[in-house]
Amino acid sequence: MTSPIPVLSIQCGKVRPFRRLDEPSAIQKEPANGRVRVHRLGFAGDEQADLTAHGGPDKAIHHYPHDHYPFWRQAIGDHPLLAAWGAFGENVSTEGLTEETVCIGDRWRLGSALVEVSQGRQPCWKLDHRFGGLAINAAMVKARRSGWYYRVLEEGDVEAGEAMQLVDRPHPEWTVARTFGLLVSGDHKRDRPSLEALGTLDVLAQPWKARREKLLQG
Repeated sequence: MTSPIPVLSIQCGKVRPFRRLDEPSAIQKEPANGRVRVHRLGFAGDEQADLTAHGGPDKAIHHYPHDHYPFWRQAIGDHPLLAAWGAFGENVSTEGLTEETVCIGDRWRLGSALVEVSQGRQPCWKLDHRFGGLAINAAMVKARRSGWYYRVLEEGDVEAGEAMQLVDRPHPEWTVARTFGLLVSGDHKRDRPSLEALGTLDVLAQPWKARREKLLQG
């Protein structure tokens, strides 16, 4: 088991106008003060605008490694968003966990809640707009620094300063990085056996199961 990982910050956001009045978003998240309730659909006080692409049981909580911020400073410069928590719309900020070390199906004790890694994040245009038109979306896919989502298995509460603890790792061969590479970054083109083997991963979120099926047929 890995050592406990301190939670540096918890972020929540409300839906507000984003690119246009008819394109709202809750990607602009702010650090929460004190304990935050963890519900089946995420943190109390956190919202999602487009529920067809964000939120829901398999995307209840978004975790993005603060470890990647130095990479982004090198890639795009000292952007003001990188000086604070939640630049990428993440709910959980830590150092010490990345896509290379976190696996699909991992179960983590997050405060008193129990959460399970369901899929990597598939970035979209909202990141580019949030960063003033910079090509964050494409750079994130290329760099494979996606972050990941949790589903909530047991509700509870958490606050910054507490430690996350790995409870179970049933699929150590399926890191977020490997899965993201196959389903988003094009690795399936040269590794069809792994794409086929991914079908045995029952804990993978349904949208990524569907994406796998589409790639197999393509």
